[in-house]
Amino acid sequence: MISFLELLKKRRSCRRFTGEPIAEEAVANIMRAALMSPSGHRINPWEFILVEDKDTLKALSVCKAAGAQLIEGAAMAVVVIADTTKSDVWIEDCSIATILMQLAAEEMGLGSCWVQIRLRSDVEGNMADANVKSLLDIPQHYSVLSIVAIGHKERESRPFDDDKMQWEKLHIGKYNG
Repeated sequence: MISFLELLKKRRSCRRFTGEPIAEEAVANIMRAALMSPSGHRINPWEFILVEDKDTLKALSVCKAAGAQLIEGAAMAVVVIADTTKSDVWIEDCSIATILMQLAAEEMGLGSCWVQIRLRSDVEGNMADANVKSLLDIPQHYSVLSIVAIGHKERESRPFDDDKMQWEKLHIGKYNG
């Protein structure tokens, strides 16, 4: 089994997928990671919409002006939403769930990419959040934080380079910049 630090080093954003379907067990494990994600006061404001339909993946790929096109080539996407009436830290809670899904995917040899939706817009200036809500029939009191595109990697990326570690950003005791 790979160590946690090795997993972090190996996880890189994947923007090209083979199109091969993901095994049901792998999907279940990714969603287990999301559902075990910590949240403030264990309120769990997050919810997840799994999308495997190719037409819907294509529609999601144009929900914002740039950076979402890769969704079309993924085997699946997980839309991360939150009931914003439940928690004032829904953004943080959904962010944690998003990265845990990515780490779970990497552990199984799958690629993933976080596609930011919150505060992004499409080429016509419409909010990406509204586009996704309309496409997936998401109630208005929910917000969309991100979409995680997941699939089999077209190619392996080089792991994170330890020589590029920004130790100068680490401060001990107080800010000493």
